[in-house]
Amino acid sequence: MIKVKKKRKITLKNTWPMHLMLLPGVIVLFTYTILPFFGNIMAFENFQPVLGFFKSKWVGLDNFKYMFMLPDTFKIFRNTLVIAVGKIIFNLVMSVFFAVLLYEMAGKRFKKTVQTICFLPHFLSWVILAMIFRDILDGSGIINMALMKLGIIDEAIVFLGSNKLFQGIIIGTDVWKEFGYGAIIFIAALAGINQELYEAASIDGASRLQKIWNITLPGIKVTVVLVATLNIANVLNAGFDQIYNLYSPIVYDTGDIIDTYVYRMSFESAQYSLATAIGLMKSVVSFLLIVTSNFLARKFANYRIF
Repeated sequence: MIKVKKKRKITLKNTWPMHLMLLPGVIVLFTYTILPFFGNIMAFENFQPVLGFFKSKWVGLDNFKYMFMLPDTFKIFRNTLVIAVGKIIFNLVMSVFFAVLLYEMAGKRFKKTVQTICFLPHFLSWVILAMIFRDILDGSGIINMALMKLGIIDEAIVFLGSNKLFQGIIIGTDVWKEFGYGAIIFIAALAGINQELYEAASIDGASRLQKIWNITLPGIKVTVVLVATLNIANVLNAGFDQIYNLYSPIVYDTGDIIDTYVYRMSFESAQYSLATAIGLMKSVVSFLLIVTSNFLARKFANYRIF
């Protein structure tokens, strides 16, 4: 007769070492995420630092009404959406493109070298990169000097001082910095494609482009949809550190985003309640977007993308 081993009952007494290991992470999460959340009460008050949260005058939704009356509100939301959506789309496209090219290349050592070089910019701070890009894009920088030497332009272009060019520069520099890092997950997905599919396609006489279109891209479509869905949660995060280090009052019309505007309202104008109201509205919109995108991704998951 076979004895069935009883399943051990999971209790706190048996798992307390695991809970102890989680404790530092829980403390950090509570301190920097959950505890500051209660500061959103400032959005419903005329907050005065001297009086604190509990003694400041309660104004209800007045800060939100005032926010929608400001002419800058539409501008900063528009700029944030344009820059963030541009980053999401171009980063995704370039990451997939780079991953597929790397996958099709021969020579493991060369592939690893290329991947490492393209991966490194992700670890550089925007404080450092902003100084580099400011020098490159300056009136006497290498780009302007090269264009004038070639006779393409007669006067130097103020790249970081042009409202027409600033958003494109922000998106382009972010794609340059992040596409190598973003390609990692797609490279991992490509490694899971069944190689017998390529062998069968070769026997049928398929070209390399036909293999990419009919095997490689469909093989990673689930990963592409997943990454795109997760990125929509950041659609209102246009990159505070990048823009703050590159923009100036000259390009506020096209470069000012929600995060930089909130920063200026808080620490330069001391309008804490208004800044909190704008930040809270951003969080609410981001939450609605991620819920909607998750619903649409589930609904259209079985549709052919490529």
